Amino acid sequence: MSSQRPERVVHQDYIARIRYSNALPPPPHPPKLLEIPGTGLAGGEYTSAAYASKLAREQPLNIEADAELGMPIDLIGVPGIFEGDNRAIFTSETPQPIDPKDKQLLKPLAALGKGNALGAPVSFLRRTEYTASQAPQHFANATSKDLNRLRNDPKRRKVQSVDKEDPINILRNIAKGFDIAYPEDAFRGEDSTTTLRGAAPTDAEIKAWANPKHPTKPELKLLDSYPVLPDLDALPTSGAYIVTKFQANPFGVSETYDQRLDCGLLYPIDDPAKQAEHQRKMDEWDSNSNKPQPLIEYDYDFYAPNDPTAVRGIKRKFDANDPDHRDQSLYSEEAAAPATTEDGDSETSRFFKYDRIRTYETYNQVGNPDKFYDDSVALSLHDPETDVGTVPGYTKRLAKAAYYYPIIQRTALRAKRKVGRGMLPSQLDEERVDEFNVTVGDFPEEALETLQEKRGELDPSSQPQQQQVSREVVQEVGDEQATG
Repeated sequence: MSSQRPERVVHQDYIARIRYSNALPPPPHPPKLLEIPGTGLAGGEYTSAAYASKLAREQPLNIEADAELGMPIDLIGVPGIFEGDNRAIFTSETPQPIDPKDKQLLKPLAALGKGNALGAPVSFLRRTEYTASQAPQHFANATSKDLNRLRNDPKRRKVQSVDKEDPINILRNIAKGFDIAYPEDAFRGEDSTTTLRGAAPTDAEIKAWANPKHPTKPELKLLDSYPVLPDLDALPTSGAYIVTKFQANPFGVSETYDQRLDCGLLYPIDDPAKQAEHQRKMDEWDSNSNKPQPLIEYDYDFYAPNDPTAVRGIKRKFDANDPDHRDQSLYSEEAAAPATTEDGDSETSRFFKYDRIRTYETYNQVGNPDKFYDDSVALSLHDPETDVGTVPGYTKRLAKAAYYYPIIQRTALRAKRKVGRGMLPSQLDEERVDEFNVTVGDFPEEALETLQEKRGELDPSSQPQQQQVSREVVQEVGDEQATG
């Protein structure tokens, strides 16, 4: 038996030859021979698309202009042209009246046809649903007469509000929020340079304050609320706090948190090179610019209690709510002999001993000394019933509130490498302080005055009346001296 081989299928692509016809007539002029330098294909001129355009610009046109430049004008038949009367060749100042039948021809193209048939310009290949939404819609055609009448009623028209960017309007809306929260303290008098009435709250705003809801999760329910207040008694002499972050644990790697970090001391090192660098930045800084004032980047010596068990006593000494925070037995060390001051008074013989750990340098620092609240603030929720009431004997210094603490700068520190033979550029070994004997006491009189000024910036009512009167007297005396 003979078997037939299957036919072999050969795939062949179809090639269609497309010939483009040139229906343009040949040019009426004979071809012009151009003198082209034979640089060949190396220069790339013949293969560029702009080569033909360049030839067309460089070659002049072979058009012989006649004496009349292609515009034969015969003025012999114009009446009065040779006597200086040009009225025949100029247009008349009084236009001829237009025939009523020809007025339709003077209409612009946009006015021809139906008015509603012209829609907004639509780009090529635009989808139809978008073009339909852009078509002009008439409210009167799709609405009843009653709704149309209510819409045009002048009594129902919304009164134009004031400019939202107006500074006075912004202050009124800020005061409105406080008036809603504390209506008994709302100012109802006339506006002046020191007092300003808040904007009138709406019923919806009052109900929203009485029944607050989460902006994105309305199913949540409010469990408790805290008023936001400043803690004036906790302000330092600088008026703000500094947040410090170490690059690595100063006490080494540990699985538990070392409580000595909560009561460590950072002692800034007086370095003339750092002062000169900061002065150079201050000279280059423009006070009128939006850039914050440059801060000096100190090097610090870090000190910590030598005894970890002394941490509890240190925290109790700084706790104003602790009734025994003035007890001398909280100190961990006792001196061999009581020290005496320059006035001959004896000081306490007990103290906390701090040892130097190492020197740190600033490698990143952010802050603005003029605007404490633009970057970040510290917030602490305080409830005396739960935070203080559970500890017997503790006093209630603060009311229930969320207290905020201004932060002047955030500093990141890292261990500074030793230079030379263990010396810093501006601090010798004999000048370095290896340990501190720390005692806790009240502020001196100068520091209390500084604190009072910082508190007055946040709460003017906290300043003593006598201090305000003395300032007014000093200002009046200064004005009299200036006028005299």
